[in-house]
Amino acid sequence: MNIQIFGKSKCFDTKKAERFFKERRIKYQSIDLLRYGMSNGEFESVLRAVGGIDNLIDWDSRDDSISLLKYLADKRTKEDKVFDRVELMKTPIVRSGKRATCGYCPEVWSQWLAEEAK
Repeated sequence: MNIQIFGKSKCFDTKKAERFFKERRIKYQSIDLLRYGMSNGEFESVLRAVGGIDNLIDWDSRDDSISLLKYLADKRTKEDKVFDRVELMKTPIVRSGKRATCGYCPEVWSQWLAEEAK
């Protein structure tokens, strides 16, 4: 199982996600989202896996850009803005192959591990 965790260094949920995999002795690659960002291919893959841009945006963010995103109807424009401003993404973003989650989702990760064990 190849796990990638995209997160922010000061994000509590990112630290909990890393601890989740560490406790289960699952190797993972930790990527600082603010420092390294995401490639275009990774971004597109995550969008497909999480069900679109609205599920990837951190609507609780205090960033002023969130207000603008709420009123943008064009999906492509939203995607471009979020790709350029990764701090607007909900973290952690956990990827395993074509699957991905955003936010702290231990139930989903447990299900991935159970499927992998079969």
